[in-house]
Amino acid sequence: MTVRIFTDEPEERFAPGAELFNRDGSVTYTVERARTFKNRWYLKLEGVDDRNAAEELNGTVLYGEPWELEDDEFYPKDLVGLEARLKADGRVLGKVVDMIEGAQWLLKIRLAQPVGSETTALVPFVIDLVPDIDLEEGYLTIDPPGGLIPGV
Repeated sequence: MTVRIFTDEPEERFAPGAELFNRDGSVTYTVERARTFKNRWYLKLEGVDDRNAAEELNGTVLYGEPWELEDDEFYPKDLVGLEARLKADGRVLGKVVDMIEGAQWLLKIRLAQPVGSETTALVPFVIDLVPDIDLEEGYLTIDPPGGLIPGV
């Protein structure tokens, strides 16, 4: 079967013996083999032995176990919901409501004090602008240059 991938490490995720799960984790699939051809991945899952069985999985989203992250690495979903504070004085800027992926990750922050019609701000997720993240305490700090965030 062909798959669309959403991982930076498909060789590891699809290695023989790797396990993939459905959304709620109730069904486990084991990769029997995998290959690429013309920038597409083709998988053979154990127990999915014919075209009909493969077609039954059409549209199924499969997940792998989360990677072990280093101390300075984060999953985007871990940052959503954190309070955003200004590094200079600790003032609450707002709350992270989304992470937007593009050429560079952006934090979308719902401003605690909107300025005019501006209710959100986009902040590039780079160490110079987001120097501190404390998942346990539920906040991150932002050190923005002038004009990046309305009213700051």
